[in-house]
Amino acid sequence: MNRSIAASLLVLVVAAGRAVAGEPAVVAAKAEREPAGTYRFEVTVRHDDTGWNHYADKWDVVAPDGTVLATRVLLHPHEDEQPFTRDMGGVRVPAGIRSVAVRAHDKVHGYGKETATVDLPGR
Repeated sequence: MNRSIAASLLVLVVAAGRAVAGEPAVVAAKAEREPAGTYRFEVTVRHDDTGWNHYADKWDVVAPDGTVLATRVLLHPHEDEQPFTRDMGGVRVPAGIRSVAVRAHDKVHGYGKETATVDLPGR
């Protein structure tokens, strides 16, 4: 097999391997107002984690203007737990904001297209 064909096949195999896991998706999210006026978010993410090189590594709470209000870092792959749910409290949301977006990120694709809009109770 000549080198250019072999190189092309290698690129296809690597690209196919990356596409298998796909982008991360936020499949559920909710917010609860805490006594201090901050918010606790419970977020469920789906991603076909394949190991340390390709897994959902964080999710963000984002204001309508695009400002990231908080980030929940995910420290390891969740290969055997899909979808998975994690929470984060103490999130300060500026006055006047009635809803936020939650988006998930993975190590290969970046941010996924499937996000969730969360209405903030008490606003």
